This record gives sequence, structure tokens and C-alpha cells, in this order.
Amino acid sequence: MTMEDLQPEEFAQAADAAITDALSHQDLRKTAETLAQAGLCGVMAAEADGGLGLDISFALPIVHAAGRLRLPFPLPEQILLGHTLANSAEGQALAAGERIGTIAWQGTMNDAWIRIDHGNADWALVADDNGAVLIDIEGLSREEQATLDPDHPQTWIATQDARVLARLDSESWSVLQRQAHILLAEFANGAAEGALQETANYMATRVQFGRPLSAKQAVRHLLARMRLLQEVSSAAVRRTIHSDEFGQARDTRPALAGAIANAVFVIEKAIHLHGGMGFTWELPLHRALRAVRKLSAAFDSLAQENGRAYIQSV
Repeated sequence: MTMEDLQPEEFAQAADAAITDALSHQDLRKTAETLAQAGLCGVMAAEADGGLGLDISFALPIVHAAGRLRLPFPLPEQILLGHTLANSAEGQALAAGERIGTIAWQGTMNDAWIRIDHGNADWALVADDNGAVLIDIEGLSREEQATLDPDHPQTWIATQDARVLARLDSESWSVLQRQAHILLAEFANGAAEGALQETANYMATRVQFGRPLSAKQAVRHLLARMRLLQEVSSAAVRRTIHSDEFGQARDTRPALAGAIANAVFVIEKAIHLHGGMGFTWELPLHRALRAVRKLSAAFDSLAQENGRAYIQSV
């Protein structure tokens, strides 16, 4: 089989196995190494950098699996940075899992502090006046913000003493943002599917008054609505990777905003359907909700941007 014969769907099963293996490691470095050895970090990276050189459609099932299995690792950002920093030492290190990269979705280098969702990363990409810069965040002053996720808190990083490793021009930064919208939407959609699957299984096996909970009409209706929203997000993501009827690239922001909102609804209803058990620390669904809530906080201006774009288009 050649690279031309590969299909994106074939990556789903391999991604599941690699991510499940990575989840067994407590050390983040071992997690990165396991993911990189399976080719997940470098799926879009240039072949010269040790990657597979595939397009974004092959990354979608990988980040979907990461969301569904609740992987606490910035895999979408790692994939994008390895791809964007092609033919560089930084791109090679990211594809090989030797360094861990993340992206600050709010703020610029002009700000004294920027917030990232993965403070245990080595490098962070931050917007600046000419595009974006990759900075080394090791040793920089930082403050953790554990409000949304006490286990994996957001982190404020001081930028004034940051060392710049690489630069992206405005066009490359714009392309990366568009691709990030697509991959992060699929990550959120994967988190929703994982919660829905666990809930459907629980409803089918939890018996009350001699019947499984899934036999109740109200439960079935809610599960159907959750599945509908999850499928809507999936269709929206796939639609964004294709050009519109005029051959133009589609706006990716609505797909991300919709996927985040739909994922929050699905996961919250999944927790609710688990009853009292849904509000315990032992049930892993809260981890999925916290990951999606952090995405929502990072892209909290998307709703306004989408509304403004729609008004301007009519």
C-alpha cells in the first residue's frame, strides 16, 4: 500500500490504540513520545521533518479520538505546529515528540501576560503585530488559573523575557488559525461522542422497575437529540474542509462555535442522565466537560464574530 492508497478512516483505529497507550503514562514526556512514535504528532508534518506529510482530513480522526478518549495533551496544536513549522528544527522536534507545543488563542506579545490551556508545554505560539511567534516558555513567570480545570489548569505566562524561536507571517498565521478551528471543532465533537457512547451504554444496562432506563421514552428522546447535535457538528466540520460552490474556502468559525456549544449540551446532559453518579469525581465525563469549557473560554468571541460576519454578508 502506498501513501496515495491511504484513507482518513483507516487512521481512526490506529489512533485509538496509540492514544489508549499514551493515557497509561503519567509522565507527559512519555505521552508525547508514544504519540509521536505512532505517527500522530507528525501526521501533517513534512516528510523531511519525519512526518507523514498528509492533509488535514487525516488529522481529523486522530483529534476526534483524542477528544473521545479525553487525552489531556495538546495534540491538535502539536499537529498544527509541526505542520506549519516545516523544514525547521522546531518542526522536527514537534513531529518527533521531543518538544511539546501549544497555542495562545487570546492576547498578543504586546500583552504582559498571555493565557494558555497547557502550561506544561515547552513552547507556545503567540500572535504579534506581523503574524505570530513561537516562544520558549520554560522558566518564564507564570500563574495557574484552576477555575475551569483544577487537574489541568489554564496558565498565565509572562511574555516580557520570552525567547523567540521562530516567526510566522500573517498569511501563515491565518492559515493555521483556520486549520485550528477545524481540528479543535473535531476534538470537541469527539468529546461529545465519547460522553454520548458512555451514556447510551449506561442507560441500556441500568435497570429500574424491571426495565432498562433506555426503554423510557423521555430518555430515548433526549439521547436522540444528543446524537443529532453530535452529527450536526460532524457534518459541519467535514463541510469546512471543502470549498463552497464558488470554489472559495468556507468560514471555519461557525463550525467551531457550533461544535463547542453542541458538545457542552451533550456532555452536560450525559452527566445529568447518569443521575447522582454524574456529579462525582470518579465519573470521567467531567474531564470532557472541562476540556470543552476551556475551548469555549479561549474562543469566547466567536459568537460575536459569526454574527458580525453574517450581517455583513446579507
